[in-house]
Parts: sequence; C-alpha cells; structure tokens
Amino acid sequence: MKNFIHLLRAAALPGFAIALVSALAALLSGLGHRWGWWDYRLGFTVLKWAAWGGAAGMALSLIGCIASGASGLKRGLLLGLAGIVIGALSFGLPWSMRSQAQGLPPIHDITTDTVNPPQFVAILPLRKNAPNSADYAGGKIAELQKKGYPDIAPLVMEAPPGAAFDRALSAAQALSWEIVAAEPGEYRIEATATTLMFGFKDDVVIRITPAGRGSRVDVRSVSRVGRSDLGTNARRIRAFLNSLRAQQPKT
Repeated sequence: MKNFIHLLRAAALPGFAIALVSALAALLSGLGHRWGWWDYRLGFTVLKWAAWGGAAGMALSLIGCIASGASGLKRGLLLGLAGIVIGALSFGLPWSMRSQAQGLPPIHDITTDTVNPPQFVAILPLRKNAPNSADYAGGKIAELQKKGYPDIAPLVMEAPPGAAFDRALSAAQALSWEIVAAEPGEYRIEATATTLMFGFKDDVVIRITPAGRGSRVDVRSVSRVGRSDLGTNARRIRAFLNSLRAQQPKT
C-alpha cells in the first residue's frame, strides 16, 4: 500500500515534465511555421499532439497533486499544481481552436460587399504562389458568410471620400498592417496582416466610394492558405470598422 501511495506521489514530477514539454511543443507548432522550419499542416499536427500531451500531463499532475497533498509533501503539491495549470493551457488552446472551427463557416474570404467585393490590384503579385485564389467565389461563399457573420456590412461615414481615405489609412496603420498600396486618387488601400501564432499572411483591400454627402467604406480580407480562417478575417474587419466608427463625430 505504501509503495502504491509513493507511486501516486511520484506522478507529480513526470506529469509536470510532460505538461511542460507539451506547452513548448504547442508554442513551437506556430513559431516553427513562422520561422520556416515546417509546413503549417505539420504545425497543426504538432499542436494536436501537444494538446493530447497536455491532457496526459494534467491527469498525472492531478494524481500526484492529490497524493502529495494528502501526504503533506509540499514539493509534490507545487509540482502537481504547476503541471495542472500548464497542461490545461496546452490542451485548452488547441481544443478552443477546434471548437471554434466547428462553429464557424469553412471559408477564408470575408467582405462587406458580397455582390461587388473590393478587388486586389497591387497585392496580386504577392499572392501569385498562394494556394488560395484572390478571385471571389461568390455564391455559396457569400451565403455561408451571411449565415456565419451577419454583422459584416459596409460602413457609411459622415466624411467626404478624401477624408475617409485618410482615416482608413490611419486605422490600417494603427492595426500594424503592412501597407502595400495607398491610392488616394482611387480611394483604395491594400495591406497585408500577419497572424500572431502561425504567422499566416492575410491580405486586405479597402474601397471607399461616395455615398450622398459622406462615404461608404467596404473591406475585404482574404487568407493566402487554409480552407477555414477560424473567424480571423471577420474579426480583422470588425476591428478596422470599429476603429473608423470611433473616429465618427458624436451626435
């Protein structure tokens, strides 16, 4: 019986080690793609196994934590608690991404105008070898977007196109997008945004047109790789439009 209890207490150390290695693997899954070590598909595979490793580390750490706590072993208790937290994070991030993907439409081209979406010009050479086309598919894609992101719509600003263009450019720069083209004569801005974890390159085009005494702002954000974007492009458009709304005069 004593040997069995000792074995349970000893689970805290391997549990912590497995959780820690899993956390490092989860971190490297994206950084490895960013640094050119591997393809993003392998990065997702690493992330998946890191999640299962995190779950295993968390389970072992929990056993060791309970056994150490009951025996009054402070070191084992602290290792167990640390393993539980680290393992939960290693498992929780991929699981959250997976759950999010299941609840979102499997699309990667989001626009405020699904009938006549803004078109890329200057960015096209940068997307020449990208798996995803810059051509808007329309049809089913537009239908899926309306169901999944019904709030994505044009913004009408109480400013003439020139002033709206300047505000749009400032908002894009404030979001740390890489400006590829800014054409004030055409009221068109093109930029590239880089995602945080995997370093994916997504392209954005902003189109401003006159609308009565003001201006209409349309935005389109498209991923270069991947079938689903996990909602990234929609969040990017919302953040940009919210930045512009904050610049609207108070009524």
